[in-house]
Amino acid sequence: MQSFTLEFDRFRLELGRHTCIMGILNTTPDSFSDGGKFDTVETAVAQAEKLIAAGAHILDIGGESSRPFSEPVSEQEEMDRVIPVIESLAGRIEIPISIDTVKSNVAREAVQAGARMINDISAFEKDPDMVRVAAKKKVPVILMHMKGTPQTMQVDPSYDDLMFEITDYLAARAAFALENGIEKNQIILDPGIGFGKTIQHNLVLIKHLEQIAGLGFPILTGPSRKSFIQHILSGKKAGTIGPDHRKTEYGTLAAVAASVMNGAHIVRVHDVETVKAFTQIVDSIRNA
Repeated sequence: MQSFTLEFDRFRLELGRHTCIMGILNTTPDSFSDGGKFDTVETAVAQAEKLIAAGAHILDIGGESSRPFSEPVSEQEEMDRVIPVIESLAGRIEIPISIDTVKSNVAREAVQAGARMINDISAFEKDPDMVRVAAKKKVPVILMHMKGTPQTMQVDPSYDDLMFEITDYLAARAAFALENGIEKNQIILDPGIGFGKTIQHNLVLIKHLEQIAGLGFPILTGPSRKSFIQHILSGKKAGTIGPDHRKTEYGTLAAVAASVMNGAHIVRVHDVETVKAFTQIVDSIRNA
């Protein structure tokens, strides 16, 4: 696996030999797994501290759900959800905060409040000003592949050549970022597991991550508690296993292992403590 070093602000992330864990903190009432659990500043900050204590290397804070068929929220509502949390944490924690948003004004305010990475699931397509904010603030960016929007992405997604199309798209978005002033060593690519993909698409994507890794950028995957895991484990009894089921966590670990073995540098997960221990063993095997 190719290694990378991300240096920004006061942070340094070594990516390659050891899996980097991004802890998910949704401050939303309607996210698919933890919606409504951390939608006050107090509960969100407490969860952030728990994720950090468990060993997260990055904290990803989002204020708008991107689950299938979710409805967008206003810019102001999203900022009201995330900015107070970022302000409460930044400066007193030792890991970088990532803002999960597709809105440039939210990203700008989040960085002003202390966020040091931008996670844009639209890869700068939703808001043309996002790339300018990222370039001006000199923060690392995560660019993700999504077919359609959260409202449409799971309506019969299809591809003529899955791996070619996703790899080509991410190469084009990385080139766009470079052309607009973002440094190569500050770009991370995310193939978008669960975003406009069928169960089979997700499995093939994880199996062939090395094709995307071949573009020469760090790779992030987010398989945590995704519906393809639930569907596989539910078998003929569809819907019997939900996102918080124990078996879904086991399935997440399998998807994380396959992702890491096939080229993922960063995994975005809910259960940091379990994944941290799990990836320590996977990394030890991979590096043996």
